[in-house]
Amino acid sequence: MQRDEAAREIERLRAELRHHNYRYYVLDDPELPDGEYDRIFHRLRELEGQFPDLVTPDSPTQRVGGEAMPAFASVRHEVPMLSLDNVFTREEFVDFDRRARERLGDLLGSGDDLFSAPQIIYCCEPKLDGLAISLVYEHGVLVRAATRGDGLTGEDITHNVRTIKSVPLRLQVDVPPALLEVRGEVVMPKVGFLRLNEEAAERGEKTFANPRNAAAGSLRQLDPRITARRPLDFYAYSAVRCEGFKPPPSQYELLQHLKGIGFRISGEIRRGEGCDFVQAFYADIQARRDSLPYEIDGVVIKVDSVRWQQELGFVSRAPRWATAFKFPAQEAVTVLQAVEFQVGRTGALTPVARLRPVAVGGVTVSNATLHNFDEIERMDVRIGDSVVIYRAGDVIPKLVRVLPDRRPEGTRPLQLPTQCPVCGSDIERPDDEAIARCSGGLFCPAQRKEAIKHFVSRRAMDIEGLGDKWIDQLVEHGLIKTIADLYCLRKEELVNMERMGDKLADNIINAIEKSKSTTLPRFLFALGIREVGESTALNISRYFGSLDAIVAASEEDLMQVPDVGPVAAESIATFVRQEHNQDVMRSLRARGVHWQDMEAQGAREQPLAGQTWVLTGSLASMSRDQAKEKLQKLGAKVSGSVSKKTHCVVAGEAAGSKLADAEKLGVRVIDETALLQVLASYGH
Repeated sequence: MQRDEAAREIERLRAELRHHNYRYYVLDDPELPDGEYDRIFHRLRELEGQFPDLVTPDSPTQRVGGEAMPAFASVRHEVPMLSLDNVFTREEFVDFDRRARERLGDLLGSGDDLFSAPQIIYCCEPKLDGLAISLVYEHGVLVRAATRGDGLTGEDITHNVRTIKSVPLRLQVDVPPALLEVRGEVVMPKVGFLRLNEEAAERGEKTFANPRNAAAGSLRQLDPRITARRPLDFYAYSAVRCEGFKPPPSQYELLQHLKGIGFRISGEIRRGEGCDFVQAFYADIQARRDSLPYEIDGVVIKVDSVRWQQELGFVSRAPRWATAFKFPAQEAVTVLQAVEFQVGRTGALTPVARLRPVAVGGVTVSNATLHNFDEIERMDVRIGDSVVIYRAGDVIPKLVRVLPDRRPEGTRPLQLPTQCPVCGSDIERPDDEAIARCSGGLFCPAQRKEAIKHFVSRRAMDIEGLGDKWIDQLVEHGLIKTIADLYCLRKEELVNMERMGDKLADNIINAIEKSKSTTLPRFLFALGIREVGESTALNISRYFGSLDAIVAASEEDLMQVPDVGPVAAESIATFVRQEHNQDVMRSLRARGVHWQDMEAQGAREQPLAGQTWVLTGSLASMSRDQAKEKLQKLGAKVSGSVSKKTHCVVAGEAAGSKLADAEKLGVRVIDETALLQVLASYGH
């Protein structure tokens, strides 16, 4: 393709993507399925890769974060980013309204203004609980983004803001203004916040206290690639510098104009007349607060007429024409009376604070989560401390900080239990992780259902027909206490369960019987040992050859296995030395579960050891699972994602985004024919 032709195609693709971004992020009315959008995006990225001199800062491909920045530069705001005064009661807002009407004087009801009325017309918006930023556009293109800072000087966060998909990189307008400065709030939606914290907890990392902290922390990352992975949204709420077009005469109409040129605004914005309208809006939003997709801490009330705003002016560093009508506080101080540890379905220990009852956000709270033991140590939480509790909507209350100046004498730091409070098994907590776990996965009643569900799954023992609802009933009826009890089930016990017929009971009994003949890697994976996935189970089985050798292995022995590090070695050793876990394994073998021992390979080098391969697309000569198994037999680790450390990507028919990732990172890519040649060269 010639450069001129590529330039035209690139501009067409960019316009198409901007249109669909606007439909999706501003109008909430997408026209394309995600797969088709991805196809257009990848085509644009491919063309820009071929013609890098055609890449521009406003291209949709430039949202992906680039290299890390050494620090944030300071930015002076041409128009200060002012704060708002607050009101907390109807009486305080009525007083605000009275002062505004007195200052407007004869303008009210004079008939010489579009907004003349006996009462003030207000524009009401939710007060988003995020981070205020400023966006500057020159001739329709985003050139700078900055934090509020102290109101006069902020930080340049342009690289990070470019990654937020609801921030337009180019305005949706045929004739853009010479200059436009838009202000608004960056927030993290509730769903994204919960997912971010869940993922952090799984990795043993510190979690965020609330969505506002998460949004602020995400925007102040020196590495924009981290920001790009965070679920952030931007909502516009004002425009302060407009050169090249005349802004609308009201706040409400200005927001509608911003929506029309590419900005997301809140769908809850309303305007109406007088104090009664404002109070009704406040009450409605407060009642629906928990169902909104983002956190809010009140509503913002603005005089709608821009002319009247100018007439009212400012006092100190706040406008006289706007105020924040705040909701009741969601924090309160109480006393920590005890800390108990609960065991979750995956064995994770969660500390729960028992509190002196206190009213927070309209409810009485006596319990709060402490997340994990790292949080206890970080805050130095002690029994008897005065603590601050935070509660938002229906979210579980959290203990967010300690007040050390109120600490009574004689308190001591809390200690992590050494045994599970449910089953007595050893508690394991790797040095580099925040989460402590019970090691009695096969035995602990708190983990029983999850252990059984994993054991019967397709990639483990593959007991077909024994789904989650049947396992729930078997455990609740007391028919199964450990996974070994599966092999003692009788048909007459199954048919007594709700909605279980003769044929289904026969099928389950037959599937259980069939599962007795398995392989050592499948059996090891089915035990549900933390850090032991399919690949690790296969490597361990090949290295030691038998279950007895694995049970007898030390942590040092286990770390000789490819793909087994110190964390996995400690987890395996802790699991197999628990007497009740050994009892379950002995019971399984005594009840007929068997396999053929493998030839112990020990430290013998495998040809693909240390290499990470990725499979994408469909293969004609074998399934992807079969290809994965063959590669693993040669010592390769088969991953589900591409990184710079990937050795090779096998691209079959209809290869997806992994192929594009490999090409972008410069990772070696081969087709199915080349894969077969590799396998054949090693006798597979």
